[in-house]
Order: sequence, then structure tokens, then C-alpha cells
Amino acid sequence: MKDSLFVKLARLLPDKPYLSLKFYKEFGRFPNWKNPQTFNEKLQWLKLYNRRPEYTMMVDKYAVKEWVDSKIGGEYVIPTLGVWDRPEEIEWEKLPNQFVLKTTHGGGNEGVVICRDKASFDKERSISRLNKNLRTDLYTVWREWPYKNVRKRIIVEAYMEDESGRELKDYKFFCFGGCPQFIQLDFDRFTEHKKNLYSLDWELLPFEFNYPRHPEYLFPKPQGLNKMIEVARKLSKGIPFVRVDLYNVNGKIYVGELTFFPAGGMGKFQPEEWDKKFGDMLILPEDIK
Repeated sequence: MKDSLFVKLARLLPDKPYLSLKFYKEFGRFPNWKNPQTFNEKLQWLKLYNRRPEYTMMVDKYAVKEWVDSKIGGEYVIPTLGVWDRPEEIEWEKLPNQFVLKTTHGGGNEGVVICRDKASFDKERSISRLNKNLRTDLYTVWREWPYKNVRKRIIVEAYMEDESGRELKDYKFFCFGGCPQFIQLDFDRFTEHKKNLYSLDWELLPFEFNYPRHPEYLFPKPQGLNKMIEVARKLSKGIPFVRVDLYNVNGKIYVGELTFFPAGGMGKFQPEEWDKKFGDMLILPEDIK
């Protein structure tokens, strides 16, 4: 059965049976709802039962800026140059030569458009891409409920580069109960997207999560790593699991986004035993079991 047909038919199902079927489709077994053990099982459980209303603000790429400001200060917020409901409304003439366009409701790299040179920037193609992304719905496909009520808009942010001079590497901190445990480094995100996983001591780890491992690409320990760890710790405090995505611009830290369900809670580990190891670190809230 094709994914599109599956989604159309399953769209009518309530969350629990829908997630059970989608989990079976991905892993060849149903999730253990009564006693979840793996990371992916526990993320599905959290989708159903850990529905704190502030999570919607935290996944909204525009609204989260206010939340981050209230928690750790505005210096960690990427400057916003404008926000519009539709890409056709963007006031291009008011934008600088370089900028970044994003949809506010998620969608990964598909919801990001980078302008490095306004003179050669293809506005029509960008508008088409943004409109396509505005039609996506993470709630419908993955039942990631925090996105259900996010207002779909376009934001324009300041363009920034890190020490590479060509991109911003993405430092994604996997935080369990307010404790950062692993760092996923995303690089070459808009060419040939690659990922590696590191310990908090910046040691390359021997497993993969949803992407091939690339030990041939070694990056030095980033300037201000301890500061990034502390930022991730503060932003994840009191949350069973959240991935805190940060940028590091020559030691200056910015918050990219917060993610509650990496890979929709259906990412593949290699070796598979790491799914259980991550699951052991994710302690489900006792008060809603």
C-alpha cells in the first residue's frame, strides 16, 4: 500500500490505532502500549498521554522565540526580519541581501529557503516551495499533536554562517528529563545531508540514528560546547524528552528549534540495541501513567 493511500485511509482513525498501524508498518510489530521499552515506543506513548499545552508554543518556530527569551534571554534568539501568513505577502524589497525563510509549523529542511544573494534569488520557485510546505501537516502524518494547532506562517530570519563560511551546522541535543545525553551533529544540510552522533565529551559514537554514520568526517570540539550543554539543560528542564537544536556562530549560541519526536518517533537505530538504550533513559511521567 502506498504511503499516500495509507495516510488517506488512516486519516479517519483515532490516534492510538493509527500509530499502532504506522509503527507496525515501520518496525514489523505493534508498540507495547502497556509497558513501552524502546525509545521509539516511549515517544509514541508520549504522543498520546503527555499533552502539555505549552508544547504547541514550543514547536512553533515563531512563537518559540518568546518562550526561549523568557527562559534564557533574547540573546539566544535568532533575529526575526518579518512574519507573513502567505509567501505571496512577503515584502521582498524590505529584506537585506541575505536572509532565511522558514515555515513556522515544521517540515525539516523542506520548510527552509536560504537566500545568499538577493540579485540571483529565485522568488517564484521559493514561493512555490513554501506553499507546498504550508500544505504539509505533521499531525496528520505522524500524529505529533503539538503541531495540530500551530498557526502556519512564514518567518524571515537573519542569515548566519558558522566557522565553515558556507553553512550553519546543527547541534541537536537529546535531553532526557532535563539532562542532555547525546549530540547529533547535522552538516551539509542543504547539499548531501549528513549526521554523526557524539558524546557530551565530543567523542564520535559507534551507532547510527536514521542516517548513515560518517566517521570520515571529523570536526573539532566546538567552541562553547559547555555553554551549549547548559542551554540545552535549561530549556529541557522538567520535560521527559526533548531534542534541543542549537547553532554555534563562532561561540555565540542560538536556539534553532525544539523537537519532541525525532523522526516521528519511528527512527531506525543501528545497531538496534540502541533503541532500548535510549528507551532506558526516557523515564515516562508517573502522574499520567
